[in-house]
Amino acid sequence: MERWSGKVAVVTGASAGIGAAIAEVLVSQHLQVVGVARRLEKLEELAAKWPGKNGQFIPLKGDISDKDDVLRIFKWIGDNVGPVSILINNAGVGKRTSIVNGNIDDWKTVMDTNFFGLAIASREAIKSMQDHHIDGHIVNINSTLGHVVINAPNQNLYPASKHAVTAFTETLRKDLVAMKSKIKVSSVSPGFVDTDIWTANHLLEDEHIKEVFKTAPKLSSEDVANAVLAVLATPPHVQIVELIVKPVGELF
Repeated sequence: MERWSGKVAVVTGASAGIGAAIAEVLVSQHLQVVGVARRLEKLEELAAKWPGKNGQFIPLKGDISDKDDVLRIFKWIGDNVGPVSILINNAGVGKRTSIVNGNIDDWKTVMDTNFFGLAIASREAIKSMQDHHIDGHIVNINSTLGHVVINAPNQNLYPASKHAVTAFTETLRKDLVAMKSKIKVSSVSPGFVDTDIWTANHLLEDEHIKEVFKTAPKLSSEDVANAVLAVLATPPHVQIVELIVKPVGELF
């Protein structure tokens, strides 16, 4: 990780859960971490908690589901912090609705956040890396639902959005190879994670999911953050394209 010391890392969805855990571990590795989320007050709380860390945590309010806001975010970072070396595409959302009778606005929110925002953020980060001749790294926080669809109610477009991330990661990798770029792109796909996405998106209101959540083996946010750290710590000639991380005894 020494080569990333002092560099700029952007973490989306950094206000809680996996994003906050990733931001903390990167700050501890001497990086300047720009944490992006809609809840600025939560980001500021984290900044107040980490003043003694080796790096720096910079809170930035932003909505990854809004393409214009994504462009603003990366312009602000370039103007005020510096060129991007690492992008962690972590922002994600799930909505409790179906496909057959589903809410179209909820579908759009899922796709705009989980896929389109990720794609636009990746484009902007790569522009910054290319402009400053940085062999950077993009890590997409995916899901095992990006590889399989489990038998559970009200998943709506969430698995579709994560399957899109899987395809996007490999497509981007091949684009970068064709360009003879040394920028890396990786997908980290956790299984069941004990994080506040379940309550924030009212997913536990479904009795089936609530019962599974109580008994299923789960990863912690810190487990996922450590997996991301392992991906970033690979030497420049090594690229982990896909890393699937499951708790022991994973049901799916």
